[in-house]
Amino acid sequence: MDNIVLVVTIIGVLGVGAQWCAWRFNLPAIVLMATAGILAGPVLGFLHAPPGAPDGAPPMQALFGEFYRPIIAIAVAIILFEGGLSLRFSEIRGLSTGVRRLVLPGVPIAWALGALAARQIGDLSWSSAILFSGIMVVTGPTVIVPLLRQSRLKQRPAALLKWEAIINDPIGALLAVVAYEGIVFRAETSHEFSSGQILGSLALAAILSVAFGVLLARFAASSFRRGWIPEYLKPPVLLVLVLVCFEMANLLQDEAGLLAVTAMGVTLANSKVASIDELRLFKENIAVLLVSGVFIMLTANLTGDMLHGLGWRDVAFVAAMLFVVRPLTVIISTIGAGLPWQERLLVAWIAPRGIVAVAISSFFGAALVGLGVEDGARLIPLAFVMVFVTVVLHGFTIGPMARALGLASRERPGVLIVGATPWSAELAGKLKEMKIPVMVADSSWRRLRAARLANVETYYGEILSEVTEHHLDLNRFGTLLAVSGNEAHNALVCTDLAPELGRAAIYQINARGKDEEDRRALSYTLQGRTLLHSGATLDELLRRHYAGWIYQRTRLSEEYPPEKYLEDLGDEYDIVLALRKGVLLFASMEARIKPEIGDTILAYIPKPSAAKPDERKTSAAEGKAKAEETPAGTAAKEG
Repeated sequence: MDNIVLVVTIIGVLGVGAQWCAWRFNLPAIVLMATAGILAGPVLGFLHAPPGAPDGAPPMQALFGEFYRPIIAIAVAIILFEGGLSLRFSEIRGLSTGVRRLVLPGVPIAWALGALAARQIGDLSWSSAILFSGIMVVTGPTVIVPLLRQSRLKQRPAALLKWEAIINDPIGALLAVVAYEGIVFRAETSHEFSSGQILGSLALAAILSVAFGVLLARFAASSFRRGWIPEYLKPPVLLVLVLVCFEMANLLQDEAGLLAVTAMGVTLANSKVASIDELRLFKENIAVLLVSGVFIMLTANLTGDMLHGLGWRDVAFVAAMLFVVRPLTVIISTIGAGLPWQERLLVAWIAPRGIVAVAISSFFGAALVGLGVEDGARLIPLAFVMVFVTVVLHGFTIGPMARALGLASRERPGVLIVGATPWSAELAGKLKEMKIPVMVADSSWRRLRAARLANVETYYGEILSEVTEHHLDLNRFGTLLAVSGNEAHNALVCTDLAPELGRAAIYQINARGKDEEDRRALSYTLQGRTLLHSGATLDELLRRHYAGWIYQRTRLSEEYPPEKYLEDLGDEYDIVLALRKGVLLFASMEARIKPEIGDTILAYIPKPSAAKPDERKTSAAEGKAKAEETPAGTAAKEG
């Protein structure tokens, strides 16, 4: 295949398609992308070397020629910058002792033990062993977060694994860059120089690279704060600055650009730029696209010779990393951290590596081969094996192991209600009565009083605060209701938490009934779905509350079908939610609920004494309905 445009299109379709399938079917994205790349490359040959390429040549490398390595290098640089952009020092200060121990001394212990295992068991040279073990100290956040959601871990073990992955991700890349710089400098420097001189020169090059990255980040932050760059140009300007930082540092020292862009990302993340969240989201989108494309290219680039070159030592090394290095690292580093043995055991086992580890290993493996380190080529298949084994093993065992250790939450995904009012407190009380986990969050202790009196779990604090990330585990919730009296705050909550929960799971109370043509209305792009079919405003819902409206729960069956139920409701009602086969569906103007047999419906209706005579259908339906305890197949309503 010599049509490069077609190849790029296939790579994009396979990469993004695999990411979508992973989201849709709740599967590890890395497994699907690797499968797609292997099928398209070595197995089916859709992505193959062009005619005239040497036999046995990696197909992608032969196809892209001299552009292959720069493509991978730029992708890795942007990925490392995005990783640095997620590392905020305030987050480290706010973390528990357990997480800090997993970072320090956890990372140095994992690096040392991993290098020893790679050298003694995997039979890698010291250069390859030190570099590869530096990369493997990371646990991929793109893999960990979905695993935490599907396993539904309790808050503390979930926080340990989540924050370890987020913080160690850029640190592992940084260790690999530093190790590579040492290898390069030693390879290119005459043996006449002493070790002290070599280390001094390496330190100088590293300091200059880091300083350049820091200065460029300071310049970007200052430019953004002073308004020198308009909002719509900030993302592209930042992308260009990352490329400038990468290449300028590379001119100073080979591959020093990776160190510089990491330092640039960390500095910018801690510069308190007002638009940092939008920039981070833009970089995440680019990183997802690059990671998808690069991973497809790397898997399609595998050849039979690479895979056949793996021997028993490689298998033994991977086993040592899983069963010796990781457990010892966690056990030693968490001594005296106050963690129960169940949590230490779970964290000692769960350490899936992600896509970034493969991309960086592939980049540095090829670079080591160029320096004459022959076993550098083994890093690429080793990284694939490490990622595959950890993702599959840990992905399938985290749930059963968490349940066996008593660390899995047995609750169904709950509802987070942001905004405490008498109406929302009453709704929360009814959800709790239906055995649906619910929490009401508000920054006013006084407004939370009604929820507290209803014995509903509450969170006192600003939901958008960075501090909240350390005290509130959003993995517990599958649905968000933004129902405060401040429509701008509701929109901010929806916009901020949409990437975490998904836009389809976020609902917002109607913004005072304004339509899209109203100049006072917020843009629909900032809002969640409009709660309730009627789109009632908060003022209207509070009016109903004080007028005595009640929540009524009804189980539909063949004896009491949806048609009869809707007829009995009359003209004045609002369906709030439907519990269908264990799945919670909230009513909205955008997605109306059509009741079905087997559903449990929660409706908001006028109290019977306030209803008009002609609206009171037969009392037989009310008689059917007193409790959920009625046998299956019968109707049950509750006021």
